[in-house]
Amino acid sequence: MNFNLFLTRLSLWRRINRPKEHIKMTYQKQLGDKGETIAAEYLQREKFQLLNKQYHTRFGEIDIVALDSDMIVFVEVKTRTSDRFGLPEESITPAKIEHLENAGLIWLQEHPDSPEDWRIDVISLLLDHQDQVLDLHHFKNVHL
Repeated sequence: MNFNLFLTRLSLWRRINRPKEHIKMTYQKQLGDKGETIAAEYLQREKFQLLNKQYHTRFGEIDIVALDSDMIVFVEVKTRTSDRFGLPEESITPAKIEHLENAGLIWLQEHPDSPEDWRIDVISLLLDHQDQVLDLHHFKNVHL
């Protein structure tokens, strides 16, 4: 193993194994986590069964994995406190959908007993600065 590869792996190992309490959350991360919590509560009220939150793969994170009747739903949550730069759902790109599809396929491989039918949903949240929901839209079966 060459020295540069060793340093890269060591740096990655240190990042993965760093105690969580030492990581300062950014405003965007806090806002995203708040949005995911609100979205999860909304999905539960809509009779979805939550299976995973913040599921990580090499293709990225799936915010929420849920079960809607007999269908697995991979949910991307977009949260903003202003529409100054566009609506939250407008930040979903074809590349993001492709990453979600690939991450979802990995989830399905790792959960072989789950239903075969699946879809991607997007939940768009607009919050005020006190974290109160101003607007929530649930887009089902998103394709780009």
